[in-house]
Amino acid sequence: MLLVTTYKLDDLAGEAGVAPRTVRYYVQRGLLPAPEFRGKDTAYGREHLARLRAIKALQQAHWPLEEIQARLAGAGVDEVERIAAGALPPAAPQAVPHTVPHTVIDRCAGPGDAPAPPPQAAGAPRGERWERVEIADGVELHVRSDAPERSRRIALDIESRYATPAPKGSR
Repeated sequence: MLLVTTYKLDDLAGEAGVAPRTVRYYVQRGLLPAPEFRGKDTAYGREHLARLRAIKALQQAHWPLEEIQARLAGAGVDEVERIAAGALPPAAPQAVPHTVPHTVIDRCAGPGDAPAPPPQAAGAPRGERWERVEIADGVELHVRSDAPERSRRIALDIESRYATPAPKGSR
């Protein structure tokens, strides 16, 4: 006799370390398959738990949800469990930690704009000029002087939304 472990929503969420609301959101978005609805007896299985753990592992590796969904689409339970256990696939093409949030980029980018290359970790090569925009005390935004128009629009949008006015006489 084969025993199949099933979980109620709260139990599944607890095992995966997420809120029940997150589980429902992932089902709605298509990141998790919908469980067979049985009213108060609706149950989730091994695949749901494995997918939740894999989603969490990929998020910790800075993958956006769209890339996670694409990566896990069609993946079998064994593959999903390997990802959940830490066998992460190569980084998502769009996943670059510590960049401008995707929502800001998407809001500022015009139709047909290509994504900007990831920022360089090393210091600027000689001859490059950068403009410094102070957003708040201790927070600066740096824009290369020859940056494309799309990048300038993003910087202006960030400045207009988040910059705090300097106290009188401080500039």
